[in-house]
Amino acid sequence: MTRIDRRALFASGAAAALLAATGVSLAGTPKTGGTLRLAVPRDDSLEQVARGAVFDTLTEIAPDGTLRGELASGWQTDAEARIWTFDLRDGVTFHDGAPLRGEDVIAILSEFGRAEALAPNRVLVELAGSTPDLPFRLADNRFVIARQGQGVTPLQDANGTGCYRVERAQDHRHFLGRRVAGHYKDGQAGWVDAVEIIVIPDAAIRAEALRDGFVDVAALPMPDDLRTRRGFRFHPSESDMALAVAPSVGMPRQIAGRGVLDDGRIAERWWMT
Repeated sequence: MTRIDRRALFASGAAAALLAATGVSLAGTPKTGGTLRLAVPRDDSLEQVARGAVFDTLTEIAPDGTLRGELASGWQTDAEARIWTFDLRDGVTFHDGAPLRGEDVIAILSEFGRAEALAPNRVLVELAGSTPDLPFRLADNRFVIARQGQGVTPLQDANGTGCYRVERAQDHRHFLGRRVAGHYKDGQAGWVDAVEIIVIPDAAIRAEALRDGFVDVAALPMPDDLRTRRGFRFHPSESDMALAVAPSVGMPRQIAGRGVLDDGRIAERWWMT
């Protein structure tokens, strides 16, 4: 795609309309229910996956690289790509029941320029210079949307709009998120009833926990005891085992590779068979 084409796509917000057509290409039909249990090392994996479960961003980059709207249903800009307006999705609520409003996204947009809420569901940001890739930038998980004035930390008090609300959390140790009933992504994401993340620093013990059925996915495991086990799957490959996955887990055919554990979206994209 040429620079002109890309700029036109970003500016018009047309990519947001591709949500249904360009979503994750799935290896099978997702099933609802169950608990997805992850064993991760003591790095930022727990925080990345937990925040991906609890919070949303204005836009999202699908595993195939497609830009699509998340909390933003569309966006427009001027000819210079300097003044942007974003329309917010209707019917979105935070986990405490409060509706998403323009004021809730002002703090994030203010990191880029002068921002204001034009209406409850429309916001404007005026930038110092041309920024045609602003919608792509807003998909970064640094720019998750929390309720106005609450911020995103500590994790146990997080109040987002994501598919999972916090049930229990200990920073750098453990997270349990429970599926939000009646979520706006129903039928598109958030297949499991709950997601549990356990920090296990030792790679060999992570592999043992997976092998013995205590977890369903192990990040960066010690691979020797897993390669000979029938039914296990490995991402991106058996020789480069970033993730080892039990047979009971439904894996998307496409897995995003920009960040840890499906770009931190594993909680809403994967399912139990």
